[in-house]
Amino acid sequence: MNNKLIIALDQGSSSSRVLALDQEGQTVSRFVRPLATRRPTEGWAEFDADAMLHDQLDALADVLEQEGVANVAALAVASQRSTIVFWNKVSGKALGPAISWQDGRALLQDQEVTLPQETIHQLTGLYKTPYYSAPKIVWALEHIPAVSEAAREQRLCIGPVASFIIFHLTKGRVFACDPTLAQRTLLFNISTGDWDAQLLDAFGIRREWLPQLKHTVDDYGAWERDGLTMPIRVCVGDQQAALYAQRVVGGGACINYGTGAFFMRHTGHQCHLLPGLLTSVAATTAQGAAEYLLEGPVFACGTVFSWLKEIGFSFDMDELDSLYEKAQHPVWLLPALGGLGAPYWDFKASPVLAGLSPRTTRADVAAGVIQSLALLLADIVFYTERCGIKSGELKVSGGLAKSRALLQAQADILQTRLLPCVENESTAAGAALLAASAAGINTSQWETLSLLPAVEPTIKPEAAQATYTAWHDFLNWCKLRK
Repeated sequence: MNNKLIIALDQGSSSSRVLALDQEGQTVSRFVRPLATRRPTEGWAEFDADAMLHDQLDALADVLEQEGVANVAALAVASQRSTIVFWNKVSGKALGPAISWQDGRALLQDQEVTLPQETIHQLTGLYKTPYYSAPKIVWALEHIPAVSEAAREQRLCIGPVASFIIFHLTKGRVFACDPTLAQRTLLFNISTGDWDAQLLDAFGIRREWLPQLKHTVDDYGAWERDGLTMPIRVCVGDQQAALYAQRVVGGGACINYGTGAFFMRHTGHQCHLLPGLLTSVAATTAQGAAEYLLEGPVFACGTVFSWLKEIGFSFDMDELDSLYEKAQHPVWLLPALGGLGAPYWDFKASPVLAGLSPRTTRADVAAGVIQSLALLLADIVFYTERCGIKSGELKVSGGLAKSRALLQAQADILQTRLLPCVENESTAAGAALLAASAAGINTSQWETLSLLPAVEPTIKPEAAQATYTAWHDFLNWCKLRK
């Protein structure tokens, strides 16, 4: 049995995953527990924080039961980014729901912050919206008695999901996070690499409630089980982990298709601030200088299929490609669940399904979904290029990257070659790669670095432009409906 396994915990928006990878990068164990999103009212999205933690720890226990505790070299913890958890630093118990990155309940608290949008963007690389953590924290302090009580009694911990997990793995000894997660709180200064006093004051949030800041690859304590100690060497945000799995470096770009979809362009050590895009920090180590990304999110990707199921259109992910091929009259869909992300930032936009007729089939709806996701991502890529930052070929990963139809639609509209990664669990793979490097394992030949055959454009530029023009005619029609 291999004695150098890396265990990666990936707490996503739809599931709790744990992967064990050997020193060749082969995934030898994989356990997944589904995660339910609660939507108590329109615009809200949350998780049962304690249940989320228990599912993650149960999946970890399943992996270790199969592989053995003695065979673990290091652990890595990755998680969704802007989702925020509140817990008691003494008992470790959650004080309320984990408020999802998809949740917009804190709009009023967001609007009450007087710092202008330009200042927020300059300091954080992000924008002042209720979808980042700081407004959610203010809302919780005002509306969840257990949170405000813990704050008064100086026993309040507030942190990203990964911080909550690490706190419990280390029995409360480590309360920390890395810059990729800290940034999403809207309280982290991307220039200084620290919590920002001006932002903390503007939102009325105390520094002592927040995690200690460490590098992505750092000492996050250890998990003890069966008398053995397993070091935790990585804490990282999901999209930066996915980027690392694809070995995207300065000048490179990728798309990750998950619950949301994200276009990321690595800009190396240069920090670009472009209106309409996010500037994010890449995974960090103690040895390297800070590196940056330009990022454009599409809020709803995988969640579109859940929404369609709720309104009567149910799809098995394995049948998407065959349905796409059968479509004769694809519908037009604006999948604005939670609004529109980059480059529009329209939080009042709502989903639109148009072009239905007596001839419409399930295949037409499936094709409309695939087309709309490819076009929303194209909007981000083309906007970046208009700002003078070219991308070239793109690496692609994520659960929906299994759909050849989606990748073909994306390559066609962008007129760009796509390079799909072998391992679709790119977040877990990236976290494992970071931990393996920290553990001294040579990862140059890891299978996770392998690529599937490239997806080349199959239509002419004129046809791609015609589709893109029709898409914007549809978007303009959607705006007139408001």
